[in-house]
Amino acid sequence: MKLSVALGADHGGFTLKNDIFKRIQNAYEVLDLGAHTFDSADDYPDFACAVAQAVASGKAERGIIICGSGVGACIVANKIPGIRASLCHDTYSARQGVEHDNLNILCLGARIIGIELAAEVVAAFLEARFSGEERHCRRLEKILAIERQALQESKKRSHDELQR
Repeated sequence: MKLSVALGADHGGFTLKNDIFKRIQNAYEVLDLGAHTFDSADDYPDFACAVAQAVASGKAERGIIICGSGVGACIVANKIPGIRASLCHDTYSARQGVEHDNLNILCLGARIIGIELAAEVVAAFLEARFSGEERHCRRLEKILAIERQALQESKKRSHDELQR
């Protein structure tokens, strides 16, 4: 069974997204979440959120988000519980992020990286697997505990605000 990958980009990453799509479409099950047409007025949070929600819900196992710098997309994706997104412009970080940190979304900056290096980074990310080593599992559990605590605190703040 092919690994499922959600792919999305705003206008800043539109061309690179289409190039990446062509390169991975035969090896992976790709869910293209847009942009499907170039629109200089579109906003990266819309596409980053769509990819992150697809990964968090299990519709895709991994995600790739591309915007101009990759920074904004990474910030948005990490707001979704269960997402571990990182901006990577080198193969080591992309591979190690999966192997050690169970990275599930790769963010790229189309204004930062060229297609050939981007394709290598994407390949490193998609081919890597979480190591499952005890130290990596322990660290991942700490990350998940921090996320759970932050969600609980956020719910409490929302409840308290409603009571006012």
